[in-house]
Amino acid sequence: MPRQPTRIVSSEHLVSATSAELSELEYALIMASNAFSRWMVRCMSAAGAKDMTPIEVSLLHHVGHRDRRKKLADICFVLNIEDTHVATYALKKLVARGYVASEKSGKEVFFAVTPAGRELCLRYRDVRESCLIATLKESGLSNAQIGDAAQLMRNASGLYDTAARAAASL
Repeated sequence: MPRQPTRIVSSEHLVSATSAELSELEYALIMASNAFSRWMVRCMSAAGAKDMTPIEVSLLHHVGHRDRRKKLADICFVLNIEDTHVATYALKKLVARGYVASEKSGKEVFFAVTPAGRELCLRYRDVRESCLIATLKESGLSNAQIGDAAQLMRNASGLYDTAARAAASL
């Protein structure tokens, strides 16, 4: 009788006979999420901004994306942030640090990156190039593999969003 492959999972009690691979993916997502969060914080610290949270780093980069003002609802939608209070608090901290500016227009508040915020993003990019991209080249992973993984993660995001809506209706 062939031996079953060893599954690398965080919670064996959740492993499904129908899709043990999903439990493996979930464990990989947990590990990747924590590693990515740690990376963002350390990279931003190396770029000169200490004590920023992963959500603050993500928001700063997104607010600076394409150099356009953005509304809170649009920011949360694009980054798939459900709790707008978390984003609002992080944006207030970025405004207080001088990296983001807010401007009220009618009933809407728009956010834009400041020159200091833009400069910080560029320093982050430099650290990213020297630490992460250099490591990627040595890892043996191809850009095609990275692209395939990104597509898989976007598809998984949709799967979990759909399942979350279903669970909310129970």
